[in-house]
Amino acid sequence: MILLFDIGNTNTHIGLANERRVTRHTDIPTAAWFSGAAPMPLARFVGRARVADVAICSVVPRATPRVRQVVRALWHRSSLELTPKSLRGLGIDYPKPKTIGPDRLANAVAARHRFGAPVVVLDFGTAVTLDVVNAKGDYVGGVIAPGLAAMTDYLHEKTALLPRIRIREFKRAIGRSTEEAMLVGAVHGYRGLVRGLIAELKRELRVRRLPVIATGGYAKLIAAKLPEILAVAPDLTLEGLRLVLVLGSRPAQPFSHSTREPGN
Repeated sequence: MILLFDIGNTNTHIGLANERRVTRHTDIPTAAWFSGAAPMPLARFVGRARVADVAICSVVPRATPRVRQVVRALWHRSSLELTPKSLRGLGIDYPKPKTIGPDRLANAVAARHRFGAPVVVLDFGTAVTLDVVNAKGDYVGGVIAPGLAAMTDYLHEKTALLPRIRIREFKRAIGRSTEEAMLVGAVHGYRGLVRGLIAELKRELRVRRLPVIATGGYAKLIAAKLPEILAVAPDLTLEGLRLVLVLGSRPAQPFSHSTREPGN
């Protein structure tokens, strides 16, 4: 089996996969790598599965060596870390490839492989990101905006009268209370943000059809009223990690990998 780690700011998403798909997944708090609490739930999740390969995608550099250490201790395996150099299944046409979040690369690989190109990945995490793969199959950049929870929590923390809210569906466009007004801003506001950004991306890419794949915590909620979103794929990052590892182990690869610097 392939053991996959998507290390995020709040949680680490962990998956077990074979050569065809991610078979199961779980989450543990990323803070558990620093407190020493991670090995027990990790070992329990893997159980008796035989770990043959390990791949890591991390936006928390301090946690990466902790994960590697635990993997070596439990299964005596080294780990592939996703970087622009280890990337497979996707080209990069971006001025500074090292600055691209590895989770964004993993998402782009999975979307490119599953839905073709051009394609956009919309990831609802701590930040809301849109990542663009052009018609040539190259990652070309994207958009970063504050996440829904980050936005509403900020309003609560920085104002005296605005409450902390639970983000959920809200049908009306006019809030009849402070909480309802905040829900309109979060849910309807983010749908409007996404719709406007997709329209701009279509214009810039000069395409009429642009598949958008949503992933992350609030993907299902926001996508429910957005016909512009083709599919919701909860395991997209883990699937991209799996593909990078599997494609890297094959002598012949279905997509070429290229890193193009400006002017080349």
